[in-house]
Amino acid sequence: MAAFTITVQDQAVQALLKRLAERATNMQPHLQAIGDDIVERAKRRFETSTGPDGAKWKPNTEATLGMLAGRLGKSYRKKSGDLNTKGERRIAGKKPLVGESGDLRRQIVAVATAGQVTVQATTAYSAMHQFGGTTSARSMIPGKTIPARPYLPVRDDGTLYPAESALILAAINEYLHGS
Repeated sequence: MAAFTITVQDQAVQALLKRLAERATNMQPHLQAIGDDIVERAKRRFETSTGPDGAKWKPNTEATLGMLAGRLGKSYRKKSGDLNTKGERRIAGKKPLVGESGDLRRQIVAVATAGQVTVQATTAYSAMHQFGGTTSARSMIPGKTIPARPYLPVRDDGTLYPAESALILAAINEYLHGS
């Protein structure tokens, strides 16, 4: 499994977390709840094919759709081998990042300790889809450029997308002032 770590550099979030740490005797439940909320928002992005910035993900390429079409069995094909109507609908409805296994979406998890929350996607290809890049020579699609399709709320420089930052700040403020 490939791993990557990004430390969030959002000053407003860090300042409020410091205030929470000063008040709370056990931050783990609060941090876990924040992490769980981040995970749920990330997972919903797969339903809408929309990043944390509100931008639609780039569609699948013809190469990806062709590879997917090649995997479809007899029930999706005419006798000639071409896709039938059912197969064409299946390929036309294929959302980016939503594979047959659903591993990328399913393997986004949050783990909190008393002092930090970690949200991670544990698949080997999670960073490639988050940030984009070029596939390796050993890939199923070697040497292909994969566009960034961010699903996690953090940019590669460690800053949060503004809407996500606002939601996290609201959750921390709720803990500080509401409960």
